[in-house]
Amino acid sequence: MDRDTALRLHEAMLLTRLTEERLVKLFRQGQTLGSVYRSLGQEATACATAMALGPDDVIAPMIRNLGSMFVRGATPLEIFLQYLGRATGPTGGREHNNHFGSVERGILAPTSMLGALIPVMAGVALSFRQKGEARVAMTWIGDGGSSTGAFYEGLNFAVVQRLPLIVVGESNGYAFSTPPDRQMAGRMSARSQGAFTLTVDGNEAAEVHAASIQARQHCLEGKGPVFLVCETFRRSGHAEHDDQRYVDPQLLAHWAAKDPLPRFETWMAHRGWHPDPDLSSRMEANLLAAAEQALAAPWPEPADLKAGTFSR
Repeated sequence: MDRDTALRLHEAMLLTRLTEERLVKLFRQGQTLGSVYRSLGQEATACATAMALGPDDVIAPMIRNLGSMFVRGATPLEIFLQYLGRATGPTGGREHNNHFGSVERGILAPTSMLGALIPVMAGVALSFRQKGEARVAMTWIGDGGSSTGAFYEGLNFAVVQRLPLIVVGESNGYAFSTPPDRQMAGRMSARSQGAFTLTVDGNEAAEVHAASIQARQHCLEGKGPVFLVCETFRRSGHAEHDDQRYVDPQLLAHWAAKDPLPRFETWMAHRGWHPDPDLSSRMEANLLAAAEQALAAPWPEPADLKAGTFSR
């Protein structure tokens, strides 16, 4: 990783952290429609994997992959408008969270049906191969989602067809309130369906980025899909309405000491690379302005409720 990539990766991780902190404040003020799903402690996984892709590759994020959307060009204002359900948001107030896509940016919209994006992205990867295009599809899945039938069916199809698909397994300790040993036999890496599997420390951004580059090259060489397992931890509840009382405080403290942001800053400092010291304060000011702009944006008109939707 060169200096420019490192600084851009750090900026994406920091932007993710601060945007979600601002969203939590909006949630506690009763401003968001629905809850807020954070990626606290997992920012390296989403940002570093997405940053390893080429501009023509396609991603399909999940709810804790906001960082991947920032890497591909999404803006905090879009995120705030979406969470606040405003008419000028990406889905016109019809959806919330990060449930929106952008064809121009190579982002397919997330879905709440866990595992469902695996076969969808296998289909996207199949289209790349049929067209002879040197492109890769990437999506993410958590511990709980890797127990669904769609996960197995989609990954198995990609393995059999040797498709250029990267599935990032976020082994983050919990499926809502259920730990992995209560819902899966063996480690997440054992669920690969025969895909080439890499397992990395998901809190080491540089390691995740290097493994993602390796995974992409594997796909481009026609060797089939990659299951990239990132061992990390979800340091907040399933969402902000979940107080996480079921998690041992000592376990949370253990993973807080492995926070991916300061670890990556230390990694950069060892190479003489230092982020702008004013970056955080500038970001916070910009995020506050974007949040205020979103709060002032209009609500959807009831008469427009069905516009842009499928109906018989």
